[in-house]
Amino acid sequence: MNWSDDELSEIDQADDLKIAPFREDGATYGTPTWIWEVVVEGALYVRGYHGQKSRWYQAALDQKAGRIIAAGMTRTVAF
Repeated sequence: MNWSDDELSEIDQADDLKIAPFREDGATYGTPTWIWEVVVEGALYVRGYHGQKSRWYQAALDQKAGRIIAAGMTRTVAF
């Protein structure tokens, strides 16, 4: 997903990003999980508390899509 500079600024300032990869059925979103985020040189990066062992991270790798909820925005994304 390409975020505008304004959107990235809002997300970074709000510091309230939640991520919800699809469940195994590929259609139902998982429970939104609050995660750490940072914006670097116009790109949004996220990291789970347990790193690559995080369940949302494993689901994102498997399903390759989901949604991000942040700064009053909800966006469908590819991972």
